[in-house]
Amino acid sequence: MVQQIEVAPESLVKRYQDLPDRDLLRVAIGEAFPGRIAVVSSFGAESAIVLSLVAQIDPSVPVIFLDTGKHFPETLDYRDQLIDRFGLTDVRSIEPAAADLAAEDPDGTLWQRNTVRCCELRKVAPLARALEGFDAWVTGRKRFHGALRSYLPRIEFDGERYKVNPIVDWSAEKIEAAFDDLNLPRHPLTDDGFLSIGCAPCTQAPLDDNAVRSGRWAGSGKTECGIHNRPAPPAASAMRRPGAPLPGC
Repeated sequence: MVQQIEVAPESLVKRYQDLPDRDLLRVAIGEAFPGRIAVVSSFGAESAIVLSLVAQIDPSVPVIFLDTGKHFPETLDYRDQLIDRFGLTDVRSIEPAAADLAAEDPDGTLWQRNTVRCCELRKVAPLARALEGFDAWVTGRKRFHGALRSYLPRIEFDGERYKVNPIVDWSAEKIEAAFDDLNLPRHPLTDDGFLSIGCAPCTQAPLDDNAVRSGRWAGSGKTECGIHNRPAPPAASAMRRPGAPLPGC
């Protein structure tokens, strides 16, 4: 039986970093952070993988969906489809604060002028509120998505909470095989070539088929919405590939 975790981030990282996907989730949900962990899901192109794994362990784990008000209708339909398919009982659709939108984006076009601020209002701030009371959250990030994700650890500490990345080392081929083997429903927009799906105004089919996220904020130089922009923990540097540069270098 795994004992309760220590407070020190590096101790937790060292203890759990080598656990495979299902084992890492099982320990995180049932033993390390019981009742204090949530899943954050975009209900995007590959979201069914993590949600399927979590549901096999405990379908009552809270799932946070940032309902930005700018999603494709297909994403909202897909969210409802996966909730039903996996029997998820605590999916929380979190909307931006009405006062924030009234003050800074009354006509809904902030994304045209300032994508960074738009993401802060519609994603970063709502997620911060939604995660109050949780010590950890599960993400679906993968290294093969590139950019700053290339060197992600399996578990990290952002200064406030732990982030568990159970499928960080999965390849595109493994993702595809899991969809087929488990007969998982696919996001409707993947049929149109979308590989990474966020808000409708800032998402298109990838400009480069070898760069999964090249269709997100295309041409802007932006690659992340901001919810993962906290500094990596000191222990993360010890888990990068030998000779690889630190993220951002």
